[in-house]
Amino acid sequence: METMLQQELINEPLEFLLADDYSSIDEAVAKSWSKIAPFWPLKNLIAVNPISGFENLSFKEALTQANAYFQQPGMPVGMQEVNRQSIKWLQVFFDEGQSTISMPLRESGLLKSTLSLIQFDKQIHKSNRDKIQWLDHQAKDVGALIAKALLQLQIEEHEQELFLTLMLTTLPGWAAYVQYLASWADNNAKQAPVVDQSEYLAFRLAITCLIWPDAKELLDWHKKAFGRPDAHHTYRNIVSAESSYQQALLEKLAQTRSTQKKKKAEAQLVFCIDVRSEPFRRAIEAQGNYETFGFAGFFGLPVSISNPITGESYSSCPVLLKPAYNIAEIPNCADQVCKEGNDRLKGLKKVYQSLKYTFTTPFNLVETIGAVSGLWMAIRSLAPGTSDLIQSNLKKAIAPDYSVTPDIDTIPINQQVALSAGVLKVMGLTENFAPLVVFCGHGSSTENNAFATALDCGACGGRHGAPNARALARILNSQAVRTELKEQGIDIPNDTLFVAAKHNTTTDEVEIYAEQTPAYFAENLSRLKDALKLAKNDNILWRSSQMGGHTDAKRAQKVTALRAKDWAEVRPEWGLARNAGFIAGPRWLTSNINLEGRSFLHSYEWQKDHDGKSLTAILTAPVVVAQWINAQYLFSTLDNVAFGAGSKVTKNITGKIGIMQGNASDLMNGLPLQSVFKSDDTPYHIPVRLSVIIYAPKAKIEKIVKQEEILRKLFGNGWLHLICFDPEDEQRYRLNCDLSWAEVG
Repeated sequence: METMLQQELINEPLEFLLADDYSSIDEAVAKSWSKIAPFWPLKNLIAVNPISGFENLSFKEALTQANAYFQQPGMPVGMQEVNRQSIKWLQVFFDEGQSTISMPLRESGLLKSTLSLIQFDKQIHKSNRDKIQWLDHQAKDVGALIAKALLQLQIEEHEQELFLTLMLTTLPGWAAYVQYLASWADNNAKQAPVVDQSEYLAFRLAITCLIWPDAKELLDWHKKAFGRPDAHHTYRNIVSAESSYQQALLEKLAQTRSTQKKKKAEAQLVFCIDVRSEPFRRAIEAQGNYETFGFAGFFGLPVSISNPITGESYSSCPVLLKPAYNIAEIPNCADQVCKEGNDRLKGLKKVYQSLKYTFTTPFNLVETIGAVSGLWMAIRSLAPGTSDLIQSNLKKAIAPDYSVTPDIDTIPINQQVALSAGVLKVMGLTENFAPLVVFCGHGSSTENNAFATALDCGACGGRHGAPNARALARILNSQAVRTELKEQGIDIPNDTLFVAAKHNTTTDEVEIYAEQTPAYFAENLSRLKDALKLAKNDNILWRSSQMGGHTDAKRAQKVTALRAKDWAEVRPEWGLARNAGFIAGPRWLTSNINLEGRSFLHSYEWQKDHDGKSLTAILTAPVVVAQWINAQYLFSTLDNVAFGAGSKVTKNITGKIGIMQGNASDLMNGLPLQSVFKSDDTPYHIPVRLSVIIYAPKAKIEKIVKQEEILRKLFGNGWLHLICFDPEDEQRYRLNCDLSWAEVG
């Protein structure tokens, strides 16, 4: 029953509320959103710490807060109904083309469009005239609506921040997506409508007023959530697992010694710091005189990549950066030929999608091509390799393949020099260049996988890293750039060639892009390709054992190849599961150690970093991104419902933007069960915080940590561990949460 006060407020003139000062409400709104981490859409999934809104607290306290806000057992029935009705409208408003009929009035924004249309939604207003009238008279001013709703729900001023926070954390997936749109997305016509954070809260409050007038009960329900033992037990388990991992790792590292450099390498390969690169680096180094380096997979280029044939454009750098330049990838065929093929392919896809999703045609479609579809499904299920070959040949017949060349002229020559010099200096590759230097980006290859981009390069914004590798290789092959680099002390020999490659992390195939390689490099390049095939076979055998599969080499290769092509495969690869460490230092520190694919490896030579800029760049960018990845895996394992995406088997894609379980769950904002669990109840990933190990003088590290706010927060609040291998006194030190050091025995 609505109270008399609520009934009066339904008919309260707007002027009464519009005259009020909403500064306290604005502050409460801002603080409520500060607890919500962003969540990227399926097209470019980015790993994020789901409780990054609590990073201002100690890790232990944050676990308690997260448990109370997000791991909520027995949500009140009224709130459950508010969520159901909210989800229904959020799905249609944010849809990016999955539905064939767009939501009316969508262009007017979330609040105006939904309040206008909810007047026809009897599930919400139950044909109650007062509620319909209430909808009719809502303020166009978002602040006024929030104020009126809080007053109607009898939320006192000191409770407003908490109540608004609960409006977000009781449906955290959608709130996280709105946080992404409002704070991180590059807003353009091709993306979802722009939505303001206050507008989203106003929408949630309006639904709540109409459905659950006693929503103030939510405050008492939330307060009872504190004090549960779950968080304390979780913290103890994490600390125990971290102690075991660190002890074993430090014992391995203690046995390594700097060795005399061997003869000039036949080839040098620069891989992404991704943990999947670590075992492959060992595998290729074992094949001959090859030297490897680790660097963030965007290779230091803050760029967007565009394709003039498809018209697509996307950012290809960490989300912490904004693209400064656009690089167009120019096809090696005539524009008209390429465009015609692409238009044919797009046209066929569009016709099929329209027939599939338009509600008047699916039954006729099934009747017409049912037999063909059934046969095709059988082939895809029973012979995925054959189906992939058929599909590939058909695609080539419609739109022939073409290679591309990056147009680097959009980057001024002085910036080409600065960017390439920065990359080479940070990784310590400023001398002793091999005849071949390969920048190896990476990406995955899977079928029917909504989480495909989560397996791609996080440093490239959830994209493949090959375009960045091609661009940097072309820059460093420029004689003009080399001349300028020589002035900075980086003398690249005339007989050194830079080429690009892509490591397929699902199959371990490495494709080298070297169509125009000079003839005198042919033999060297051929030997490298043979070595990469051997490294692939060795690494596949190891990865197959990690997948619980075959230890026979030929069988492992066959099964691994099928994982990338099988549309029913729920675990094509383990991704970055079991990640636990980040090591920045010279390669000799780790080259003879099996790190089991658990460490991010970043090349760093402290002697060449006189001003500390390289180490600062490593600590404030790659380490931060690695912490996001580590936290996503940690929390997706701890609670795959609250922080993960649940099972792939029961998922549904909504609006082409995210995943739901069933037809009306929250937007799931983490990794699926199969990415972190061996089985429904047996984890594969071990939840630990990232242990950062730096081979550099303690004083240099301490100075950087104390001057960078993000590092003071992450290390000071215990979100990361930091261990220093000091080359000057040959001691090891651990950074405490008060930013003091303790010697490690």
